[in-house]
Amino acid sequence: MMNLDAMIRWSKIVSAAIVAFLSAVIAGTPATAAEIMTLCHANVRPALEAIIPAFERASGHKVTITYLPVPAIGQQIDSGARVDLVIAFSERMDDFIKGGKFPAGSRFEVVRSGIGVAVRSGAPKPDISSTSALKNALLGAKSLAFSRGPTGVHLMTVMERLGIAEQLKSRILMADPGLGSVGALVAKGEIEIGIHGIYELVPVDGIDIVGPIPRDLQKIIVYSATVPANAKEPEAAKALVKFFASETAVPLLRTTGMEP
Repeated sequence: MMNLDAMIRWSKIVSAAIVAFLSAVIAGTPATAAEIMTLCHANVRPALEAIIPAFERASGHKVTITYLPVPAIGQQIDSGARVDLVIAFSERMDDFIKGGKFPAGSRFEVVRSGIGVAVRSGAPKPDISSTSALKNALLGAKSLAFSRGPTGVHLMTVMERLGIAEQLKSRILMADPGLGSVGALVAKGEIEIGIHGIYELVPVDGIDIVGPIPRDLQKIIVYSATVPANAKEPEAAKALVKFFASETAVPLLRTTGMEP
């Protein structure tokens, strides 16, 4: 049996261990776990689905996301819906700020992606390593698909710059939701070459991504976040914005074709 001194020492050791354990548990738990109500452009869904579980585990906060097209995001803001964070195209976010929906200087760029070329899985990959190579690949394709969004608008200006817009006019399909995405059209074999945002091509099964278009023709698509002035959980929302650039989030974002 322990003598009295030994029992006292053992009691102190056990007490210290319990205190240390409880301190660690408390330190790892936010003082107040928040629910971050988020409105997000649907295009960023794969990126958020990749990083949000990690953020929730690390922070203890819960992120509730509604994915919407930009006009519907504006309608939600106008209706007074409770929002802690908004993520959308940087250009559209600037429009929101100019329209008084968000305060000036509240936009933070969080993710970006370039434009890439895709072909059906197993099909020969064209040479797109230079501007002249891409031009030849496009002229040699039987069919092409661009989107009706910002990337498609940019690509039509690129065709003009390359002097091949008229030659390709009958071969270019401007894809919209009713026709299916650029990647889906390529995967089904309906289109030979699709050119679209890399982050929108990555999730599509049945295609091979050849690579990004040359730098001098490239357009980087940037998405930004803002915390509205009337956000209920502004600090938690700002923590999520910072998380996009964290060591944990960056490799997860890259699996979706996005960069921080």
